[in-house]
Amino acid sequence: MNTIKVVENGVQAKREIEDLMMQGYSKDEIYLLAHDKTRFQDLTDSLDINEIGVKEQGVIESFANVFRKRGDELRAKLESLGMSPLEAERYEEELDRGKVVVVAGKSA
Repeated sequence: MNTIKVVENGVQAKREIEDLMMQGYSKDEIYLLAHDKTRFQDLTDSLDINEIGVKEQGVIESFANVFRKRGDELRAKLESLGMSPLEAERYEEELDRGKVVVVAGKSA
């Protein structure tokens, strides 16, 4: 089961990430998403947090993201973390509003 936090900015994301780590999650179990690719890259770099990639999505889904619109790509990434299509759509709408989504899930 995932822990999901929707925040306004990088400062709040950092606070949530620190809180998740105090709850026992490792950095390898925490992911961050933002709709704007530049903002996303800046946040993942500055907070030293994982991107959702081949490990989580598999080769085919990761390759398919190259051809998807950003919203479709984000929903696919959220689904790869175990969310239902309905949940992924809900969180992608939050991303559309400029929010940042932090997702933590324990590795199997």
